[in-house]
Amino acid sequence: MPQETRFIFAGQLRRQYLLPPTGRPLLDAPGGDLLYAAAGARLWVAEPVGLLARVGEDYPHDWLRLFQQKGMDTRGVKILPGPMDLRSFIAYTDSVNFTRSSPVSHFAHLNLPFPKGLLGYQPPSSDQDSRVRSNPDSPKLTDIPAEYLAAKAAHLCPLDYSTHAQLAPAFRHGGVPIVTIDPGLTYMNGNFLNDLRSLLQGITAFLPSEDEIRSLFWGRTNDLWEMAETLASFGCEIIVIKRGARGQYVYERASAKKWEIPAYAGRMVDPTGAGDAYCGGFLTGLMLDYEPLRAALQGNISASLSLEGSGPFYPLDAMPGLSEARLRSLADIVRLV
Repeated sequence: MPQETRFIFAGQLRRQYLLPPTGRPLLDAPGGDLLYAAAGARLWVAEPVGLLARVGEDYPHDWLRLFQQKGMDTRGVKILPGPMDLRSFIAYTDSVNFTRSSPVSHFAHLNLPFPKGLLGYQPPSSDQDSRVRSNPDSPKLTDIPAEYLAAKAAHLCPLDYSTHAQLAPAFRHGGVPIVTIDPGLTYMNGNFLNDLRSLLQGITAFLPSEDEIRSLFWGRTNDLWEMAETLASFGCEIIVIKRGARGQYVYERASAKKWEIPAYAGRMVDPTGAGDAYCGGFLTGLMLDYEPLRAALQGNISASLSLEGSGPFYPLDAMPGLSEARLRSLADIVRLV
């Protein structure tokens, strides 16, 4: 293992059952926002990136060894005694829309045998988030290896509000200079808007999707730039609104600059995890020279490569030099608003 890990990613690991829009299903394969984000970062850096997560003792140990082979530091993966249900089911109904429920009907529709590993599966709860309770499979403060607090940058993948509210200040006060957050869907609603005043204080970048930020400001405003400015006023330096095939809006508080960045026009095979891969590329780009535009472009390219195949590690097999070539071509069509 490396003596120093500069990039840390906190999130959840999943046993993924994926029926993508095209191509072969992935059945009981490594997944989770954490892996997609970490792979998006590994596109740009040769060094290992750290993982912070919780799994049960039934989690495949050969997967952990695979992660290490892919350039990921697993010292922050806490293995708890007993089993932990980390199954995730996703079935696409068209090229972009998906469901996490009714796996039996989706396998039957595709004339595929139902995998035994999904017996008893229940979709994730849609209940509103708690301000005080964290999910059992979310990483805890006590799980953070001391070495991770010497990192240069940390990204928090989508998690419950309580976990984000604990991990973000732990990394900041521990001395990590760059901390970014991809919000959890369950707290991106108007009831939590005031809570974000404390969560975003001192955060480097906040990276919601357009749907998430619109849900947060529902009934208040329809102007995305106004939403970004409001969140930045809570003490966050950069707001990135991920808009899928329409690219991203990027707002920098210090300069009040606004960039509109188109999505890279590549082929789309499977959108699973593309937003997470974006966050990984963004984090490594920000570390280069603390330039929001460069970070946003790197995130964009990480997402574009993730879209072209299934599974978190697909982008890591890209042709050498492809990510840099795409970066140069995209930089020419950025618009300063």
